[in-house]
Amino acid sequence: MKTSTIGKIAYGAAFVVLLPLLLLWWARATNDSIALPIVPDRMVGILASACGAVMMFAGMATLMLRGNGLPMNAYPPSQYVQSGIYKYFSHPIYTGFCGVAIGLSIIFQSPSGLWLVSPILMLGCAALVYGFERQDLQERFGDVVSPPIISLPPALDRPATLSERISVYVLVFLPWVILYEAVLVLGTPSGAFELSLPSERTFPVIEWTELLYASTYVFVFLVPLLPSSSRRLRTFAVNGLIATALVIFCFIILPFTAQPRPFVPSGYLGTLLEFERAHDGPVAAFPSFHVVWSLLAAAAFCRSLPRGRYLWYMWSAAIIVSCFTTGMHTLADIAGGLASGYAVLRMPAIWETIRTLTERLANSWKEWRIGPVRIINHGAYVAFGSFGGLCIVGSIVGSGAVTSMVIVAFFSLVGAGLWAQFVEGSPSLLRPFGYYGGALGCMLGCVVAYVLGTDLWLFLAAFAIAGPWIQAAGRLRCLVQGCCHGRTSSPAVGIRYTHPRSRVCRLSALANIPVHPTPLYSILWNIATGIVLMRLYLAAAPLPLIAGLYLIFNGLGRFVEESFRGEPQTASFGKLRLYQWLSIASVGMGIVFTTVQHEALPIPMHFDVYIFFASFMFGAVVWCAMGVDVPQSNKRFSRLV
Repeated sequence: MKTSTIGKIAYGAAFVVLLPLLLLWWARATNDSIALPIVPDRMVGILASACGAVMMFAGMATLMLRGNGLPMNAYPPSQYVQSGIYKYFSHPIYTGFCGVAIGLSIIFQSPSGLWLVSPILMLGCAALVYGFERQDLQERFGDVVSPPIISLPPALDRPATLSERISVYVLVFLPWVILYEAVLVLGTPSGAFELSLPSERTFPVIEWTELLYASTYVFVFLVPLLPSSSRRLRTFAVNGLIATALVIFCFIILPFTAQPRPFVPSGYLGTLLEFERAHDGPVAAFPSFHVVWSLLAAAAFCRSLPRGRYLWYMWSAAIIVSCFTTGMHTLADIAGGLASGYAVLRMPAIWETIRTLTERLANSWKEWRIGPVRIINHGAYVAFGSFGGLCIVGSIVGSGAVTSMVIVAFFSLVGAGLWAQFVEGSPSLLRPFGYYGGALGCMLGCVVAYVLGTDLWLFLAAFAIAGPWIQAAGRLRCLVQGCCHGRTSSPAVGIRYTHPRSRVCRLSALANIPVHPTPLYSILWNIATGIVLMRLYLAAAPLPLIAGLYLIFNGLGRFVEESFRGEPQTASFGKLRLYQWLSIASVGMGIVFTTVQHEALPIPMHFDVYIFFASFMFGAVVWCAMGVDVPQSNKRFSRLV
């Protein structure tokens, strides 16, 4: 049998047999760790599985019959397929596979399958698409690649087509409905904080304003039908997706609840209001989606029908007022909705501000000489990150474990240095540091701390919670130093490195050329990861679950980030860069961690002067290691540049 045939069989078996078995094992092994409600109606699961299976097998068959190849990234079809189901959808195999996973989780009533395995599977599919497949398709087929019928409208100044209008309903409104209902299924978290003020509870419910409140659905769902251009329709679609992601994230992370004000219905509109309440929940209140959607709809109406701008804003204002008069939302919900809606509508300006500040920071290198010693400003960022991260760790493990905490931190620092020297092959005079060496050193240090009498999983979880914040601060150093930089991009997205000390200017041909701000991408992903892990800790989630999810989220984010990087020295193996393979390994290790059973108890956070002092001193050591050197010396590890 030919080697290529064996490879195809092995690759196919890995994804068709081994991956489903792995996901099944993962769901069964973690079921006791996920104490969350699940959709009780198994018919929902049957429909999801059936639709998913049809999409998945239709996609596979189309690729094999019309692409002259197999549905495998390692052995891709030789022809770009734009017919069959691919005429309508971009990724039917991945979408179908995720649908099957969700459906089976509901059928077999598996909380872990629904709330852990399936979401991570969806994130993994998205990471594979954005971290490899899109770039690979563009490189292999170039301009042949075109969007399917169901896709976001293009940014073109021509009338929107019927398929583009339908796409908004499918790609924007349908995910919103599914995610909103998912939040309702999760229910009110324990210890949730009620947002309504005592004075609000006495305000009467005005039943007739339900007419305004319910009109939100008409106002919003009419937007795709407006006489609009594709560009304007795309703007609304992108705003809707951003709003959905932002508000759903708030629903999940913030333990807020808002009980509707009680009333006795006295008419048809009161009955309608009561019906709407019966199919809603207090957990999906802050920020108010009604407020956010009404603002987005008003902006879309004004773009398409500017003559009626006052009418559209009055309609939006009436909806916002009705959120309170119907008793459906508190004043805090409305204020949160106004802030969220404004942020979404201003997202291009917000991004431009962030991009400009990032570019300014990337060219902010400063250094001071004290005799032969050079102090570089970028060391302050990673020093502050280490200080803050260890304050978090110390507040979790307690002042009695400060010595072990410092030992773990020291192992992480040494591991980062050794990794860069022996894996990346840096010159002997230079002193670079590598993330994965630091992560491995941290895990080894946690084992040492365990030998010294500490709780292994408490330490792993504590450093996992602090890790995203430490790494986010460290990426500020990357920006100034010019390492981990991106490949070329459009000026609207990219930043320009111009400082002569930056690695981009010294070691590449990308000086003064817009490149992807990959350290910024990492910072944003780490902030989101840090918030999620801290929320899980405060909710008394099992410690191995927290540690494992850190590795999973970090691996998924790094896989995508690496595809935007432009450092030529990074080796590639089998179409993937070295750190993408390590990202996959990180996800795998994280999965194993989550299967470990450990007592889930709320552990109070505490802080004292000993934790502060130890964290401050180690932060100073980190600044010396990563921001202080002797540039004229010829001794080993003497230089940072």
